[in-house]
Amino acid sequence: MIQRICHCTRKHTVNWLQRLPGFTRSAPGLEWALWKKLPWIALAGTALPLALVSLAYLAAPDSPTPASERALTQWFYIAIGVVVLHWTLVLTAAIGCVIVMLMKGPAFVGIWL
Repeated sequence: MIQRICHCTRKHTVNWLQRLPGFTRSAPGLEWALWKKLPWIALAGTALPLALVSLAYLAAPDSPTPASERALTQWFYIAIGVVVLHWTLVLTAAIGCVIVMLMKGPAFVGIWL
């Protein structure tokens, strides 16, 4: 029964994309080197601001004054902004790498019905 369903399904499916014959793929370039480094770049860019804020909290005086609490809070908000900006830049670089990898891949031609 399953083979019969699979046979029927295979018979009625439409291959929307076909590879363009004679197309050669481009050699991998900088996009693959950057793609492999992106997790470490994201980790380092997240850990560094958080480490600086942690050091600022450890170096804070034992009896905090309103001015020192304001400075610590300001450091914390700056670190959050830097981390979010860094994640945005890493995501943008990742999207660029994927676009370049797809463009260098095999060419496909769509079938117009």
